[in-house]
Amino acid sequence: RITASYDLCRAVDMDGEDYKQHRRSKASKVPSVPPHLAFKYTSHVREDHCQPIFGVSFNEFFPANHDPLFATVGSNRVTVYRCLPGGDIDTLQGYEDPDDKENFYTCCWSYDKETKDSLVLASGARGIIRVINTSTHGCVRSLSGHGNSVNDLRIHPSDVAILLSSGKDHALRLWNVKTGVCVAILGGVDGHRDEVLSGDFDIQGQLVFSCGMDHALKMWSLETPSLKRGLLESHSYDEATTERSFPTTVVHIPQFSTRSVHRNYVDCVRWLGELVLSKSCENTIVLWKPGSVSKSLVDLSLTDSNMYATVLHQFDMQNCDIWFLRFCLDFKMQMLACGNQCGRIFVWDLAVDEPSLSKHVQLCHPKCESAVRHVGFSRCGSILISVCDNGTIWRWDRKLS
Repeated sequence: RITASYDLCRAVDMDGEDYKQHRRSKASKVPSVPPHLAFKYTSHVREDHCQPIFGVSFNEFFPANHDPLFATVGSNRVTVYRCLPGGDIDTLQGYEDPDDKENFYTCCWSYDKETKDSLVLASGARGIIRVINTSTHGCVRSLSGHGNSVNDLRIHPSDVAILLSSGKDHALRLWNVKTGVCVAILGGVDGHRDEVLSGDFDIQGQLVFSCGMDHALKMWSLETPSLKRGLLESHSYDEATTERSFPTTVVHIPQFSTRSVHRNYVDCVRWLGELVLSKSCENTIVLWKPGSVSKSLVDLSLTDSNMYATVLHQFDMQNCDIWFLRFCLDFKMQMLACGNQCGRIFVWDLAVDEPSLSKHVQLCHPKCESAVRHVGFSRCGSILISVCDNGTIWRWDRKLS
């Protein structure tokens, strides 16, 4: 208070030009927000079931000259929306599971290479993965195999027919969406000891990272001869023309495993180049690297006596100590976003030379007070969608410079 009064007295003694210069110099000291983080609230809608919406995913395969499409999952419904140029959210399609007890937790997008039709893949409490064709308006395939609920779905970065699912049965599965076969099961002897909550492909599709309730993070290689052969053969397998079932590969041993990064449930993991971002119920997202900074990922082995994780940075938040609040990266991996249990969204700038230089902004709205379960960026990064526990969907648009 004394400092503020002193500055005011000094300003009164200045003439007009000196006062303006003084105010400009003070304003220049205020940290500027990077332009690509300058989001503002535009609109929100509420789904009539008023149940938690656990997942949101933009269709990154849709032509860039069209309005962005995204899908949400909550209760036993999958809903497809369109982002209109004026800032509104338009409902396009809705799908309701035949089982009223179904509760979808996750969704992602793919497409049919032959017909070019967009596909929404969704799964949840029942452990059945629904493949929904948005052009024919119906479920074209159901994938069953997990012994319990499915918590996360990710599509392969270069092969849109290959799907990764993370399940409550302590395992991950690789599927071919086109032929409907289970290509591989990642889990077993040295796999997860509790629910697998999240998984992700690296940018080349050669490695998979997973995390779960056992506090562990594990890296699996897809470059073994048996897995490479299985992924290749899964495209040509036809159940109608053969009497033998598809030979699913079982991988018991990951290439890397650690429990030293987090001390609680690890509910989200994503690759960032050769680095890893992971989150637990500890009010922080951790940026780290398997092994030492200088060691290549391909050289890691579970038999190494010096196996450890190198923590590089922590992105701190507030009021984010409940589990299953998941973060996301934009398509160019230049922004990181995560919501908390009070309705706020934290957005960090990753387009910096050092993680410690990263700035962040907080997005909030007086009517948004429910837990933000998931967030998603449009492909161009100009739209951010968040979904909440009270069945609401919030749209934030980047401000025009």
